[in-house]
Amino acid sequence: TQSTGKFGYSVSVYMVELYNDQLLDLFDKTHSAKLDIKKDKKGMVVIQNAVIKHVASVEELQDVFDIGSKNRHVASTKMNAESSRSHLIIGIVIETTNLLTGAVLKGKLSLVDLAGSERAAKTGATPEQLKEAQSINKSLSALGDVIQALSSEANFVPYRNNKLTMVMQDSLGGNAKTLMFVNISPADYNTDQTIVSLTYAARVKLITNDASKNADNKEISRLKGIISKLKKGESLGEDDEVD
Repeated sequence: TQSTGKFGYSVSVYMVELYNDQLLDLFDKTHSAKLDIKKDKKGMVVIQNAVIKHVASVEELQDVFDIGSKNRHVASTKMNAESSRSHLIIGIVIETTNLLTGAVLKGKLSLVDLAGSERAAKTGATPEQLKEAQSINKSLSALGDVIQALSSEANFVPYRNNKLTMVMQDSLGGNAKTLMFVNISPADYNTDQTIVSLTYAARVKLITNDASKNADNKEISRLKGIISKLKKGESLGEDDEVD
């Protein structure tokens, strides 16, 4: 936690990948903890049991990115020397406290690197890579269904059909601002996949979100702190008394 006179702030990071339909913590090489996708009361997606890294500078943030990136699944195919075999999800949570009023603002920047859809005839994939590609294509198809539902303002959005769409729920709809960058191939050999990617992007552009501040006042923040201590079995201090 850092402070700059009137405000105190903290920055925390988690980094996970969706590999073969399994959510894996890139800060934990053993993958011993089962990761669960949850939402808090304000709709922010939370990865339960994920390792959280606290950082205080851009350099520290880059260092934890490098650590996590080394643990991501990649492989060589005919299309790409370092082909991503998973979707990468980075969550950067920033919490700011007004030291005078106690008001708390909390926001999350989600960075999602989607593995590209693959065609086995082009990649020369091994049996294991075929399994990975099937998982990638399945999740991208689920994401396409969600984008279609959001862009057409459907009454039901199938977020729960895949872990990718569950973990991206707070980025795609509701209280969020979303940017999507699409990488396409300049080769006419890949025209079909380029058209699919651009169609994806066109649908995303039709989605309308309404972003608002995620704020708590001083008393709510204090009560949340008390609840957190009680859950951990910690004793309460004099400042934690509830009238």
